Amino acid sequence: MSERVPIPTQSAFLELKDERASMQEGYRFLDEKRLILAAEILAELGRYEQELALFGDAYREAGNALEAAVARQGLEGLSVYPPTPAMETGLELTPRRVLGVILYDLLGPQTQPREAPASVAASPEAEACRRAFQALIPLAARLGAMVGNLQRLRADYARTARRARALEDVLLPEIDETLRGIEAALEELEREEVARARQVHA
Repeated sequence: MSERVPIPTQSAFLELKDERASMQEGYRFLDEKRLILAAEILAELGRYEQELALFGDAYREAGNALEAAVARQGLEGLSVYPPTPAMETGLELTPRRVLGVILYDLLGPQTQPREAPASVAASPEAEACRRAFQALIPLAARLGAMVGNLQRLRADYARTARRARALEDVLLPEIDETLRGIEAALEELEREEVARARQVHA
């Protein structure tokens, strides 16, 4: 039951009906927003699963390359193999909006593999291992961007769903109950006016 109990007048009844119409319009907007966000979440999940499958394949290849490099170099030999210098991936975050939610797509070229310094005798297995793990970098970065997108979409969907439920389950039923109370009171007042009018003309 709403704590606000307006005086039962025709103007109060009409004003409350207008307020209810505005709330109903807000609920329709939130309900439609929920559907759009849910569709975007499913689409982003589909893209994430595709990227995760690519990452899984590349990760297995990197693991196989590491095994081959260890077999050729040994753990000690591989541990002193020159590290890869700092890399320029050329990846860029491109923002896009979905109903006010900022999402980011990671775009750019693949990481270019770096060769070992010329002063060190290059091992084909170690270089293959280097390239395999370098290939994981842009894949992992894209997965990270997608996880961030999914988290932002989920948070906004949860907020939208809470607001829609508050309108549907609390505010709109309260207004409906208040409207029924005002309507009943106006009908009672009208009957009393008719009775008084009959008494006056009797």
